[in-house]
Amino acid sequence: RQIEKAQRKVEQHNFDIRKQLLEFDDTANDQRKVIYAQRRELLESDSVADTVADIRHDVFESLATQYVPRDTVDEQWDIVGLQNTLESEFGMKLDLKRWLETSTEADAETIHQHVIDTADEMFEAKERQIGPEVMRALEKHVMLTAVDGAWKDHLASMDYLRQGIYLRSYAQIDPKQEYKREAYRLFEDMLGRIKKELVQTLARVRIRTEEEVAALEAEQRRAAAARAMEFQHAQSTGFDAAPQTGAEGGHAQQAVEGAAVVATAAPVVRAGPKIGRNDPCPCGSGKKYKHCHGALS
Repeated sequence: RQIEKAQRKVEQHNFDIRKQLLEFDDTANDQRKVIYAQRRELLESDSVADTVADIRHDVFESLATQYVPRDTVDEQWDIVGLQNTLESEFGMKLDLKRWLETSTEADAETIHQHVIDTADEMFEAKERQIGPEVMRALEKHVMLTAVDGAWKDHLASMDYLRQGIYLRSYAQIDPKQEYKREAYRLFEDMLGRIKKELVQTLARVRIRTEEEVAALEAEQRRAAAARAMEFQHAQSTGFDAAPQTGAEGGHAQQAVEGAAVVATAAPVVRAGPKIGRNDPCPCGSGKKYKHCHGALS
């Protein structure tokens, strides 16, 4: 009976572990369904221009709110920080300080709308430059790349969360509920990264014209030809360098031999007769040389 009771406990423990793993998998599977549905819809869509425009408005609205919160006075605004972020992250140069000086009704909502309108103008100018068809293909490609990269990073974060979630039980917190809450937060962060990366990439991408591509290829050919000429010149210089002969070579050889003679050390000359080891020591102690001063040498 004791063996059966212990076996039932082990089986119940293993069943609880499998149940928890399935609950964790259900949370990740729900998120996977959302991402795969969005990705499938993205692949089947001919144009994602409206979706990209909505995402762009959300990104710039969130960014403007971060530096210019709603229902605040101008002393609480960080106009310089907003300008620097727009230029560093999106390549958008916008002189908000000068615009505020000329604007009669400047509040947080007006600033937000001005940022969004300026971003729309920048993207419309880019579309006129590269063409609508290229812009639609670019939007689709960038969005797919952003979704795939962010989803891989999210899966790694979920695995890391699952490995350490049981430690929350020491703080009297239910690991399953904590896992669901943290997983939802990570999923929201991933969606935010996808939106920001999409807008940043589209804002900074630059499509070269045929003339620019031709000029770049010509410059690369000229640089390659210059490197080849330098390499040939270095080879010819190295092979032409040979030992000199004749009078100048003889003088150089004599100079080297003379230097070698000067550098040779002179032989040691003994000042007195050699003292044997068994001879009396010259110091007058009466001891043999090997037991007196010879021992020191």
